[in-house]
Amino acid sequence: MAVILHLSGPRAQWWLEHLRGLLPEFDVRPWDDPGAPEEIEQAVVWKPPPGGLKRFTNLACIISIGAGIDHVLADPELPAGVPIIRTTGPELLQRMREYVVLHVLRLHRRLPEIEAAQPLREWRQLINPPADERRVGVMGLGNLGGDCAHALALVGFDVAGWSRTPRSLEGVTCLAGEQDLERFLECTEILVNLLPLTPATRGILSRRLFDRLPRGASIINAARGEHLVEEDLLDALDRGQIAQATLDVFHQEPLPPDHPFWDHPQVLVTPHVASLIDPVAGGAAIAANLRRFVAGEPVPDLVDLAQGY
Repeated sequence: MAVILHLSGPRAQWWLEHLRGLLPEFDVRPWDDPGAPEEIEQAVVWKPPPGGLKRFTNLACIISIGAGIDHVLADPELPAGVPIIRTTGPELLQRMREYVVLHVLRLHRRLPEIEAAQPLREWRQLINPPADERRVGVMGLGNLGGDCAHALALVGFDVAGWSRTPRSLEGVTCLAGEQDLERFLECTEILVNLLPLTPATRGILSRRLFDRLPRGASIINAARGEHLVEEDLLDALDRGQIAQATLDVFHQEPLPPDHPFWDHPQVLVTPHVASLIDPVAGGAAIAANLRRFVAGEPVPDLVDLAQGY
């Protein structure tokens, strides 16, 4: 049974060799040497080129190397009806949890201001409220978002979560739907975006949303670059409506050297590392899901294509 792997960059060979070791009963092939296309029955991919998957006429499933599947759905020639499986697991949850807690604490304790004072040799003692007096809002309460919201509540923050459909999480005020969005935003001092990217959420981080936050709020985007209207964020920063932004994802990656985010004093750029997947962390989950699918067993990470995530 043949599996095609698409991944560009320096880790591609690592992934290929590791998956071959994890899946000895499968013939794992690199994208640029697929052999006979009709022999390919599974595809393990990250950002496959448009039209690239349609040549595999016997494709039975597509596995995303990551929790998001928007990079697969972006293919205008994506074979219709082929099941898509996302990749999740405890290592990915742990990494995202670490990133979100780290950067919420960084903003809560106003470290950007302290760091800016050091080159000036200013002894700047800042008074911050305790965590239980700081409202953190998490947009998206799925696998990653729900875990991060719970972790922030355990740290002691006053956490609210917002999702498309109602959820329930211990220690988190859960709100849902457009009717609750205003109430969610109006008290949120630090906003964490972990929404899936869908037509409904594309561009959601815009002036309309920023202006509904308290003046001086901060944002963390660790979901997808396409959630953010970049010009609106720059404007909100310049107006003081948004005080700080931590951005891990971008419309174009790597972020171009001349992009204004690089030099903006109120923007922290991290290079899409919040929950960076590697073959050790992700390979075991991919192998397990692939075996379940082939055996006809339930696959917990199978995507609901009607919802897009």
